[in-house]
Amino acid sequence: MDAAAREEFAGWAAALGAPLSPAQLAQFAAYEALLLAWNERIALTSIREPRQLRIRHFLDALSCAAATGPLDGRRLIDVGSGAGLPGLPLKILYPDLRLTLVDSVAKKARFLELVAAELGLSDVTVIADRAEVLGQDAAHREGYDWATARAVAELRVLVELLLPLVRVGGRALAQKGDSAAEELTAAAPAIAALGGGASQLIPVRLPETEATHTLITIDKAAATDPRYPRRVGVPAKRPL
Repeated sequence: MDAAAREEFAGWAAALGAPLSPAQLAQFAAYEALLLAWNERIALTSIREPRQLRIRHFLDALSCAAATGPLDGRRLIDVGSGAGLPGLPLKILYPDLRLTLVDSVAKKARFLELVAAELGLSDVTVIADRAEVLGQDAAHREGYDWATARAVAELRVLVELLLPLVRVGGRALAQKGDSAAEELTAAAPAIAALGGGASQLIPVRLPETEATHTLITIDKAAATDPRYPRRVGVPAKRPL
């Protein structure tokens, strides 16, 4: 990312309410280089053009700050993190965020560990496992202020993976596209069964894109029934 690209990216981020320092821009530049290099070996993203990667991945992740507000000192778990989105950009934006990245693919988990180390990010935990397993693990169950996911599954499935990880009073956040309102309506019974409460839809427009992205936040109103999440694979096969 050359100086002109950094200036452009900084302007975009500031317009989203996520101003970046020169040191943070340098971290994004290093992240971009690692992502493009590793993408030649393992499938991290279908986007290979650097400028589009900045818009559709980095800025898209930073847009989550519109829903979360400042995250310094908070605990956030990013489920199905893949290339580290939205977790790693949020960690760069909020250096004191206590971040856990989860991906069931070991190669992707190794990539996430490398990025955290290369960027000098502290208090980042990477776990190669399934969310269904962590949701029944006392070390993680209802232990987070935020649980996030991007392009992992439809919302009826996603809430069973996210809400068991969120403490009462915390929130789940899902990044969705045009189907957000429809998915939220369909997921209402699942949200209620899992201890979820009020929800919110926040539209996001990224530069040079026509589609409106939507952040869905769901409050954790009550403890999740111990039956949930169900065993690995069941939420996707039989959504609540």
